[in-house]
Parts: sequence; structure tokens; C-alpha cells
Amino acid sequence: MITVTDQMGRSVNLIQGPIKIISLVPSITELLFDLELDNQIVGITRFCIYPKEKVKSKTIVGDTKNVDSDLINSIKPDLIIASKEENTKEEIEALMDNFNVYVSNVKTFSDALELIRDIGILTNKEEDSNLLIENIEHQFKQLKKTIYSKKKVVYLIWNNPIMTINSDTFINDMLNRAGCENVFENRKKRYPIISVKEIREKNPEYMLLSTEPYSFTDDHVVEFKRDFPFIKVILVDGKKFSWYGSHLIKVPAYFKQMY
Repeated sequence: MITVTDQMGRSVNLIQGPIKIISLVPSITELLFDLELDNQIVGITRFCIYPKEKVKSKTIVGDTKNVDSDLINSIKPDLIIASKEENTKEEIEALMDNFNVYVSNVKTFSDALELIRDIGILTNKEEDSNLLIENIEHQFKQLKKTIYSKKKVVYLIWNNPIMTINSDTFINDMLNRAGCENVFENRKKRYPIISVKEIREKNPEYMLLSTEPYSFTDDHVVEFKRDFPFIKVILVDGKKFSWYGSHLIKVPAYFKQMY
């Protein structure tokens, strides 16, 4: 028997390592492939894009907010991996009636490492997951040595309306590790709507335009530079701030060259 408590405090019990896994979280899908669980992965979402050469052969069971429950029922997975943040509560709870579901709730770097450890235990890849964790921790420790002073930033996740993030988010933790101080970290809402006036009042040094969930482009950089001539506006890879799992191994190198 394999027993793990997921990040919602629920017990997930498997008689043995799963033979059929469905991942409803893009970053966790990438992690499963990196743990060499290719043969066990039987279902993914249409947003699961990495690794590109391998996801093409897997069954699409919907997207993160709208899963095909009939298709999932027909597949009969041993394990479904979901996310409180990314998936729909009602859909996940319905799947729990018939299947083993591990629900992630990643808000910090430590949560992300815990998730990797849990997935390793559930899938009989504990040694591999521990090695991955050690590697990620080493890379971030090396990154920390290169950061001497924090830069005040506003990180935008949406446009029209303009939206940012507060301290109760994984993105905020990643900002801190990138040497950034989020000027809107004290907002009550996790993803607050902010105004042009509020941004000017906060007077950040940098404005980071994320490529996801909103697809900011170089054209937006030009537009925001016009509106905020005294702020350095940069287009950043949103995956490096919001994807956890094995994607974290790529993050420190990206942060070092970001500015």
C-alpha cells in the first residue's frame, strides 16, 4: 500500500504504483515525463505542452477548467493529479467519487518541492524525485549568491483590466527568489485589479509583463513603455514564474539573465 497526504490534507491510497495516470496540470505533466513515467501517462490536458515530442501521443481529456469526465471514466485511471489553483473544484470532486485524486496546492517554493516528493512516492520514483529536488535546491542556492539587492517590480498577469499578484502566490515567491520586491504584495486579493494611477504611485523600477496566463507580447512592451516612461518594461516567460515541478530546474539560469 502506498499512502500520501495531498496538499489539501486528503489521504491518497494506492495498492501499488499506478499503471494509468491522468495529469490535469501542465507543469505536473512535464514532471511525470521527466520522472520517466511515459508509459503510465494515459491522459493530459490540451495545455500540457511539454515535452513537445512526447505529449503528442497522449489522449487529451479536456482542458484544465473543463475536463471530459466520460472519457476519463472510460480510461479508468489508477491516479489523477489535479490542482486547486488550476482545475475546477466541482469537476475534481466528482472525479474523487470514482478515482484516486491527488490535489496540489502550491503557493511557495517549499510546496513545490513537497509536491515533487509526493509524486515520487506515489509513482515509485522516490529516488529520482529526491535527486531532482537536490538539484533544484542546489541551483537556487547558487542563484541566491548572485543577488545583492532587490528591485521593486510590478508583475502583470492580465490586461484590460490590468491584474497583478499578491504575496499569497507561487509567483510572488519566485519573484523574491529572482531578486524582486513585489510592490503590490500586500493587497488582500491574490490577483487584484490595479489602475495606471496605482502603478505610478507605487513607482516600481521594473514592470514585468508575463507571457501567461495573458499573452503579453513585444507590442505590449512598447505600449506600456509609452504609458510608463520612467519604468523599465520587460517581457518575461510566465512559465519560469508559475510552473512548478521539474520546470524549476530551468528557472535559476533564466533569472540570472532576466535583466
